[in-house]
Amino acid sequence: MYAITGATGNTGSVIAEKLLARGEKVRVIGRDATRLAPLVSKGAEPFVADVTDAAGLAKAFAGATAVYAMVPPNLAAPDARAYQEQVSDSLVAALRQAAVRKAVVLSSFGAEKTEKTGPVLSLHNLEQKLDGIPTLDAVYLRAGYFMENLLPQVGVIQTFGMMGGPLRADLRLPMIATRDIGAVAAELLLKPDFTGKQARELLGQRDVSYAELAPIVSQAIGKPGLMYMQLPPEQLKPAFIQMGMSASMADLILEMSEALNSGYMAPLEPRSERNSTPTSIETFVAEVFAPRFQGKSASA
Repeated sequence: MYAITGATGNTGSVIAEKLLARGEKVRVIGRDATRLAPLVSKGAEPFVADVTDAAGLAKAFAGATAVYAMVPPNLAAPDARAYQEQVSDSLVAALRQAAVRKAVVLSSFGAEKTEKTGPVLSLHNLEQKLDGIPTLDAVYLRAGYFMENLLPQVGVIQTFGMMGGPLRADLRLPMIATRDIGAVAAELLLKPDFTGKQARELLGQRDVSYAELAPIVSQAIGKPGLMYMQLPPEQLKPAFIQMGMSASMADLILEMSEALNSGYMAPLEPRSERNSTPTSIETFVAEVFAPRFQGKSASA
């Protein structure tokens, strides 16, 4: 049996569906039984638990061959750093208590840094805490910049007729579709022959800048001449808060953006067949971004 945290999220849902399609027993963990229902209808066992509840997670992990562990985003957390540390403490305590032997963990490129990486610092801390469980074999999937991070641009384009954000227009990012992360994680869970603790970067199909992205989006949504503009932090923070983000999380996002802009936060591995994934930015924009822009539902 495999236990999947964040089972209704972008990566967890992909993992669960791939394992179920292979006829595996899957325990899907989430806070909301209603949101777990589609996976249950495909044969999954539901387990309602909050990721901050170590005792509940330990029960959810009990008897698992392997676990997919992640820190779900909580953009509205009043103290984002404290929330992230609470979740990682809970995950580590549960894995230890349930004597889990194998885990695939969602991390991020830049997780080797000890400061100034915004929300990614919590993933550094999670890796460090997991390193302290000697009986656990784990792969830390240090994923690239999620293509799904582009989706808030739908509202920006609809409101302002442009794309905008904190990153440099010419900054080339290793953009990855979360479905590709889920596919790699599912493969690792199905064949958990990894030992010890190891980090593995996943860098997407290729590096893309927002300057390169804007014409791709422009063509896909039928808005000629669409441009991207880097905006100053003092303008962005109130906008982030207006979108429902806590001031604490807004500060972390802006700190991470500065780490990316300066090159302080960057992949360690040269691009290779092993760390590249199939979904191109053109495919993501056509299959996910454009339908969202046009008001249609689409699954990432």
